[in-house]
Amino acid sequence: MSRHSTRRLKIRYVEAGGVDRLVLAEEAGSVAFESCRPVRVIPAYHGQRHTPGWYWSATTGGLLAYESFLERQWLTLLDFDAPVTAIATQALELHGTDVAGDWRHVPDIFTRRADGSVLIVDVKNPRRRHDPRVVQQTERTATACDRIGWAYEMVTVPPPQRYANVAWLAGYRRPLRATSRLTASITTQAATQTTVAELAAATGAPELARPVIFHLLWCQQLVCDLDTPLSERTVVRGR
Repeated sequence: MSRHSTRRLKIRYVEAGGVDRLVLAEEAGSVAFESCRPVRVIPAYHGQRHTPGWYWSATTGGLLAYESFLERQWLTLLDFDAPVTAIATQALELHGTDVAGDWRHVPDIFTRRADGSVLIVDVKNPRRRHDPRVVQQTERTATACDRIGWAYEMVTVPPPQRYANVAWLAGYRRPLRATSRLTASITTQAATQTTVAELAAATGAPELARPVIFHLLWCQQLVCDLDTPLSERTVVRGR
């Protein structure tokens, strides 16, 4: 038996109505964790080292609490990830028992994909990645998620260029209002490969078109290479 094989595993969650539940891991498939209340309140106090806050998610249409700027970065990337249809933070608490004893852990982020599968994400400062306590927690959580049938990732710093581009596009993630009439024109023009500058100029109103282009890139109705710097010369095309 693996050192972190979980002998007993339960999941605690708080229903939208405020009822606290503790269920067997085998019952996880019947729970919509994305609709639950957070099981843990993220602390905020003067002098703390983390920078907690709230992120408005285009995926959920609501606010998600985060505990650090690094966690906010990953929320932004997951919000942009097309297969992700639901995101929740601090959504559940794992209660496990293994050969080392009893343990509990609240994963940072719960996501559900369009195919119904679940990805659990823990975000750690890279300086703590090899801390024995973090290693143990990661192994326990990975084992628990595997037993439930969920995917699990422990992440640190996201790819800098990709994050910079997605963070820029996130500034245009909210639904369009006055400029939405330009959408059809832009998507038609983008049927053949073009650049951001050419696409904006083709509308006759480039100052209005650029925010629409960035919004469509966020929604992935337009696509480009996000691993290189985003600029006026960036090549874009329709999906």
